[in-house]
Parts: sequence; structure tokens; C-alpha cells
Amino acid sequence: MRKLLLLVITVSYLVQAQAQVNANSFKVDDLTDAQVEQYVKRAATMGYSEAQLPEFARAQGISSAEVKKLQDRLQKIKSKGSSSSFGSKEATAEVGGKGRQVSGLVQAKSSRFFNDQDSLQHRQDSILALGKPKVFGADLFKNNATTFEPNLRLATPPSYIIGPDDEILLDITGNNEASYRLQVSPEGNIKVDYVGVINVAGLSVASAKSKISQRLSTVYSAIRSGATKVDVNIGNIRSINVTLTGAVTKPGTYTLPSLATVFNALYASGGPAENGSYRTIQVIRNNRVISTIDVYDFLVNGMQKGNIRLQDQDIIHIPVYANRVSFEGEVKRPASFEIVSGESLQDLLNYAGGFAENGFTAKVKVFQKTDRERKITDVYADQFANYEPKNGDNFVAEELLARYENRVSILGAVFRPGAYGLEPGMTLRTLLEKAQGLREDAFMDRGLINRLATDNTLQLINFNVRDIISGAATDVPLRREDKIVISSIFDLRDEYKITVQGQVRLPGDFPFASKATLADVIQQAGGLTEEAKNARVEIARRIRNRGAQDSISAATILVNIREGKLESPYIELKPYDVVSILGDASFREQRQVKVEGEVMYPGIYTINREDERISDIIARAGGLTTYAYTEGASLRRTGASKLRKEAEKERKLNAELQDVDLDEEFEAIENGSVKNATKASKQALSKVSQSGNVETVVAEPSDLVGIELHKILEKPNGKNDLFLMDGDIVYVPKEIQTVRVMGEVLNPNNVVYQKGKSLSYYVNQAGGFTTEALKKKVFVQYANGAVKGRAGGYPEIKPGSEIVVPKRAPRERMSAQSWIGLGTGVASLAAIIVSLLR
Repeated sequence: MRKLLLLVITVSYLVQAQAQVNANSFKVDDLTDAQVEQYVKRAATMGYSEAQLPEFARAQGISSAEVKKLQDRLQKIKSKGSSSSFGSKEATAEVGGKGRQVSGLVQAKSSRFFNDQDSLQHRQDSILALGKPKVFGADLFKNNATTFEPNLRLATPPSYIIGPDDEILLDITGNNEASYRLQVSPEGNIKVDYVGVINVAGLSVASAKSKISQRLSTVYSAIRSGATKVDVNIGNIRSINVTLTGAVTKPGTYTLPSLATVFNALYASGGPAENGSYRTIQVIRNNRVISTIDVYDFLVNGMQKGNIRLQDQDIIHIPVYANRVSFEGEVKRPASFEIVSGESLQDLLNYAGGFAENGFTAKVKVFQKTDRERKITDVYADQFANYEPKNGDNFVAEELLARYENRVSILGAVFRPGAYGLEPGMTLRTLLEKAQGLREDAFMDRGLINRLATDNTLQLINFNVRDIISGAATDVPLRREDKIVISSIFDLRDEYKITVQGQVRLPGDFPFASKATLADVIQQAGGLTEEAKNARVEIARRIRNRGAQDSISAATILVNIREGKLESPYIELKPYDVVSILGDASFREQRQVKVEGEVMYPGIYTINREDERISDIIARAGGLTTYAYTEGASLRRTGASKLRKEAEKERKLNAELQDVDLDEEFEAIENGSVKNATKASKQALSKVSQSGNVETVVAEPSDLVGIELHKILEKPNGKNDLFLMDGDIVYVPKEIQTVRVMGEVLNPNNVVYQKGKSLSYYVNQAGGFTTEALKKKVFVQYANGAVKGRAGGYPEIKPGSEIVVPKRAPRERMSAQSWIGLGTGVASLAAIIVSLLR
């Protein structure tokens, strides 16, 4: 028996675990991050690593699309850092060879270990991500926008040295005309007609022009007199080979135009490498250094000193830097800088662009490296020009302190509150004068000084404002960070107000003003309404110093109003008075009711007697027509405001109908072109019935009062003949020949009325009850607004009735997981019972 129960419990647990994931309902988008992590951890307990998670998911019948979503979701969670190395391979263990399992203890320890490892790795990654400060100038030759390409469209410089493969453009103009395009031979010669071979290699353009002109003058004699001119230019220039050596990003030999300069070659090679110097770049020609370039001159001053034009077989050598320091903190260009001999901290500060706006300029902190350890040195501003940086120094410009050395503040009832500079010998009276004096509402009996004591505790000093201003009290010397508060009298009491309510045009709360009278506040409230022309005013006043046993809580003053005038208009009011303007019981505005339907003269009628009843208004409407259905007559008690709104709405509808061609609009909507129908026509169509007439607005159930008009007319002034109220709507319909069935039936519709038929007949005509129908709560609403439920049987059906079948409340079904949980609980209970019995 025990083995059987144990087997039941085990099977139940395994089934429950398997049922935790329903493949059909598994949606990654519906899962929270915590649920995704839990899913991965469950996979880990079953021996699946994170890389094997898709295999685990497919084994549970999850679709490939959801598996892909799950992988993407895991990547997002990792990027947010909300999960930590769950499902790692190291967190799993192989046990027994039958299945991949891991004990809770091993997993917990592994999880903590790898979490610690991840945390350590994260800190190391953060340190590496910070990295060293970038080298100043490193971006110059790696910026694609800065190419340093030579401009080959410029006129040839006169100093350009001609060499083999250059093309010379020779133009002869004047008395003699000729043009030649001459290629310089490898021997450095050109051949000119009638002149012969001329050697131009190694000559500048200016020298070559002079030599060529001299040779041409032997043929063209007009050259000596100036009648013929000779012009020499370079056409296609030759290429040269330049070699870059040393600490270069890409060392080697480069083919460049013969107009190229040192910067062109540096850009082509990527510039100095990580350890290369930017300050001592050498140009070597014929085994001697002919130029040394300091790139910082170009970066800081825009000067290109030493940027000479290169020649064939030149060598550019970039040595390793000698001294490099870093400058961090509140400077404009924090970076790593190369320092040459003789430069000071001031030069370094200039390279860094100077201090930033919030930089502490009084000193710079230096972190240095000695032969054995590190040390910190403070260099003050007067030492900047003489301090010589050393290799490896790290300079830090600190930020200004978030404090003021001479600030005092004044707040409250002064004309210019705010912060002021503390001057030597400044006192409280001086600060009040700087703040342009006290406002009229200043509280003169007490002011406060918030002062920070020497032990950093808050100290509160009070003073008499009036005495300080007049000089009757000793003036108070101020200290740094003193905060003076001058209170307003309005801040020290509740806001004085007077409340006006009742029959005034603008009721509300009004600020109290001394010597304000009753007539004054009524005028502020817009004056009396028509209803208060012959009424009274009640003033309710607070009682001060009322005894604990006193039953009177407020004093009242009554003032009569006659023909719109107060009998005592000059009663002086006090703070917190409540002025109530009461109405006149004999005053009546015109009250109206509306009669609709089958009466001789439908329309809006004014109630002319206090005891006017339904029978009276029907008589005033000329009585009923021959088609009136009195059993279906109804009364809507809507209230006057709602009646006026409906009247206004009907007037607007009629105006809109006059502007709309209904035939065209009906045709547009029937063709499906609802967008072409105007807004007015859409509103009109919602009010038009099948016969083309405007429908009567359907009454809300809460407005209807069930009346029996046939009994009222048979016995006027009886108990069924109700008094009319403002806003009532009396509707007498034409005899209705249908019964409406709605709610939980298969085909809600209108059924033709059959005398004597029961409710079941009409429900069957609508297709019968649905499975969700609540049959016990079926009710009938009659045409006159009366409602009757099922009490001892179905109610009688009359013409115009509405049968309403309500819906049954939804029942929550137990899921498979709930059934499994219930089975597990029963099995556990059975096991306990068996154990107790034994």
C-alpha cells in the first residue's frame, strides 16, 4: 500500500512538472523576464545548458518561432544585466549516465561561484573599457575627413625640382609661335626641335626655364629682344618612392606624387604607431636629417614647420617617444601628451586647452612614479611655468568646490530676496538695505537667522525686526552661509476669506478685506439672482473662545431682502463669515412638460398650476387620437435641464437636415461610401426611421415611470394621476403590434404579437435560449415603462413588450494544472491518513 501511494505521489509530481509548460499556450511575448529566467533555470536542473535551451524547448513541443523569440529575449535580458549566468555549462553535472541532473546544493554553490566570477569579470571589463587616455594627435592621421592629398591643379611651384618622367609644357609665343609637350627621359633630357637635347634633371622649374630660353635664343633671335616669350610649366608630374620607418602604423615604401609633403606620407601610412613620437619626426635625405617635424605645432597653432616637399628615395623616420604624460580632469582636452625636453607644466596645460569652466586653477595634482613606488605632488599655480613634467606623470585638474566663500541669503518678505556677497563688517541691517527693504506684509516682531556653528550644527538666532530697523537693538554681524528669514504675516495665519453661496450669480470664496460689508461681497459675487429679490440673507459667523460645554457652534445674522434691496446692507463682515442668500418659496420659473405621440396637439406645454396632473395636460393637448394606445403610454421624468438639452439638440438637427440632401446621402451610405457622407447626414440618419420621419428619442430605463393612462383617463385626479414636474415627457404611442425579444436568445428580433401567447412562444420564435441564458431572471418591460420579472411564472405579454433574457455569469474552469494540484493534494492527504491508521 505504501509503495502504491508513493508511486501515485511521484507520478503526480512528474506530471505536474511536465504540465507547467503548455506547448500550445506557450507565448514568449506574454512572459515576464522573471518567468523566462525561471524557465532557463528549470532547463538547467534537467541538465540542459543555455546553448542547449532550443533543444530543451523543442522537446516540449514548442514551435520553432517561439524558440527563436526565446533566444532573442534571453539576449535582451543579458544586455540589461537582469540575469546572471543561469544555465551555464559549469552549473550542470553528469550523474549516473541515465539523465542530466544536478542537486540543489551543488547548483546553489555553483550559482554563487559563477555570480562572483561574473561580478569580478565585470569589474575587470569596466577597468579595461575605461582604458588609457587617448594620445593627443592620434586621430589626426586616422580621420577620413583629413587626407592631406596634394593639390595637383595648382600652378607648378618655381622651386619644383624636375626629374625623369616629368612632362614639360613648353610654349613659345610672340613673333614665333610653337608649343611642345616634352617627356623627361631617364637620363634627365628633353629634345626640342631645331635646338636638340637639353638636360633639365635636378633643375628647378625657374632654372630649367632660364636654360631652355638661352638655348632657344640661338634659333629664335626675337627672344633676346623680348618680342618672343618662352613659358615653361610641368604637365603630368612623376611619382616618387618614400620609405617610412620606425614606430609607424604601417611602415614601408609608398609611391606618392612628386608634389607630396611629409604630412601626405604620414597620412598614407596611418601616422605614428601607439609608441611613436609626434614631436621629433625626421626626414632623411642622402643619409642626413634635413627636417624635423613637431606635429603639435600644427595641432595647437596650425603651423606646418618642417613640412617640406618630398623627393624620390626620401626616408621618414618616426622614433619612439621619450616622455609621455597624461592630463585628466577639468581641462578642455584631457589626453595623453608627449613632452620634449625644456617644456613646463604651463606648456602641457596649453596643449590641454587650459582649464575647463569648473576647473580648480589654484593647483594641479600630480601622480608620479618613483624607482620604488608612487607618490602624489601638488603643483601650485605659481609653479606651473617652472615645473618640468617627467615621463609617466599623471596630472589631474580637480573641480571647484560646490560652496561659496562669502555667501549670505535673505528670504521672505523683502523686495529682493536671494543670495548676496558677504562683505567685511556686513551686518543684518546692511543686508536688509541691500534687499531694498521690507515689504508691507513683513512680520516685524520676529526674524530668524539660520547659522552654521563651528561644529557644523545648525544654530537658530531670533531678532526683533522692528528694533533692528529702528536701531533700538544691537545690530547682528553676519557670517558666511547665514540664511535670514523674514516671515510674512500671511504665512503665519490661515488665509482670511469670506464664502458667498446661494442665490447669487457668481458664488464662491472671496479674499477678506477689512471694513467689507454685506453689500460689498454680494456685489463681488455678481449680485442677486431673480429668485432672491424678495428673500433673506443668513450670515454664519465663527464663535471665538467658545466654552467646551456651549452648545451653540456658530452665530447667525438674518437680513431681509425686499424688492432686491437689503434692509441692512452695511453690516461689517469678519473673516470666515459664510453668507448664504436664500431663495423665495413663492418664486417660480416657467416649468415645462412635453407631450408626444397620439394626441391632437403634441408639443411643449407650460405648467400653469401647482396641482396640474397628467389628465389635465392630455386635455390641454386636445385629447387622444383614434389610434392612441393608452396601455403603452409612458412618462419620462428627465428633469428640466435634460428637456432643454433635447429641445436644443432637436433644433440643431432640424437645421442640419435643411442643409443636407438626404437622398444623396442615403445613396452614398447604401453604396458603402460612408466617408463621403457629411457629418450632418450621419447624425440625421441616426434619427430617421424607416418611414423617413424623425424618431422619438428612446427613453433610458432609469427615466421611465410606469403609468396606466387608460385608468388615469377613466378616473382623473385619482392616485394613478400623478402631478406633473418640470421636464416631464408624456408619450402616447400608436398601437404596437410586435414584441421584441433580446438578450441571450439565438436570434434576437421583433415577433408579431399574438394575443394569449406566453413568453415561451416568443422566445421560441427568436430561436430559443442560448447555453449562456439565465432563464430564472427573464423579465418583461412593457411599453409604458413598467417592468415585471418571473415570480411564480412567466409574466403576461402585451403589445410593445420587450422580453430581456440576461446572461449567466461566467464560470471559471479548472485547468489541467489545477486538477493535477488537486490530485496531488488528495494523494498526500491519503498518505497521511494511511500513516495515521498504521
